[in-house]
Amino acid sequence: MPTGVPIGDARERLFDAADRLLLQGGPSALTSRAVTDEAGTAKGVLHRHFADFDDFLAQFVLDRAHRMDERAAALRDAAGTGTVAGNLAEALTAVFESVAVGIVALVTFRDELRARLRETWPAGVPVLTDAVEMIADYLAAERELGRLDPGAEPEGLAPMLVGTAHLLFADRTGRPPTAEAVRNAVASVMGGVLV
Repeated sequence: MPTGVPIGDARERLFDAADRLLLQGGPSALTSRAVTDEAGTAKGVLHRHFADFDDFLAQFVLDRAHRMDERAAALRDAAGTGTVAGNLAEALTAVFESVAVGIVALVTFRDELRARLRETWPAGVPVLTDAVEMIADYLAAERELGRLDPGAEPEGLAPMLVGTAHLLFADRTGRPPTAEAVRNAVASVMGGVLV
């Protein structure tokens, strides 16, 4: 790769390459060489933008976690429309069909990455904690609209829904769960709180 050739937004290009590698090969596929090769950049580009590879990985994970903001806004906007179970199933599928399952494995796989994330991320695993917050906010909105039992506890239901969806999508080698399987799982967790 020639030097001095502009490559656009190098950070985003490297992050997109990490997405593809993580989805295709899991956490062990992410090396600095693999990322720069996938991005079509010189290895020095990564080190020009990040202190080291763990810094790159931490920034990648945080970037992907912050992308949950758009999904959260869309889900909140869906409150009062469609069905609660359908909206939840769609949102959970969108989260876990993305790179989220791979990020969970990546954070679990790399001790140094977890240590770096703890500097800026207070607890939990980025993306999963965002998903829990997104679901809890949505459930609170639906409860206010009267579509959930007034005694429903969004803060308890949200982690159960995210955990259930994570288990459904965790097998990266098999086929993803069907939409019906996700809806059934959501309906099971929601039990008697749907009005």
